[in-house]
Amino acid sequence: MAEYALVKKALKGFLPDCTDSLARILVVALKTGQISYEEIEDLIGAEDEVEEVLLMGYSWRLLLPRRSLKTMEWEDRLLIPMPGEIYEIPSVIRELVREASRSGRWEPHRAIAALFKQIEGLEGERMPDLVELLAQYAKGAHVTAIQIKRACRALDMEDKVDSIIAYLKAGGIVSPALGYLPEAGQRRTPVYELNPSVLPGYHRSG
Repeated sequence: MAEYALVKKALKGFLPDCTDSLARILVVALKTGQISYEEIEDLIGAEDEVEEVLLMGYSWRLLLPRRSLKTMEWEDRLLIPMPGEIYEIPSVIRELVREASRSGRWEPHRAIAALFKQIEGLEGERMPDLVELLAQYAKGAHVTAIQIKRACRALDMEDKVDSIIAYLKAGGIVSPALGYLPEAGQRRTPVYELNPSVLPGYHRSG
């Protein structure tokens, strides 16, 4: 079975639509971590519109536009479906797609463990459990720095909390929620968005 067909099978487990086109896009983007609008036009099936596919990919944080308003946080990215635009896939999505292209399964635990296993001083095998705890604590798709610290404490990793937040951001698992800045000020703690594709059974409600 072609790689893209295995990735499509994995995506069908949680995506409502556009699985064929997104599978083709992600398999190509896996090689370099990015893909152009022109490549996407050439790849997608005739039944899907480019804008619809990009919106689905961005909504699930599978694809992130390189263009941004000010920062590189997810909410600051500018989704413009037009020639010349470049779209990136987060590091954790690359691991998920790499595994799915071999097994036909979407396996966040395996992907997260693989992503962090090479980092010296970080117990990568505990990171999948940490992300699951964050999903449990989350309100909608959002967690606070305090909740991340709580999850780290539960796994005896509290002394690494600052490094862990940095690694979660770098890996594409969380991103500062810029729209929640007023709430962050009220709570006196930063608010982060969880990548909904990291835990397929976890659906955003906020």
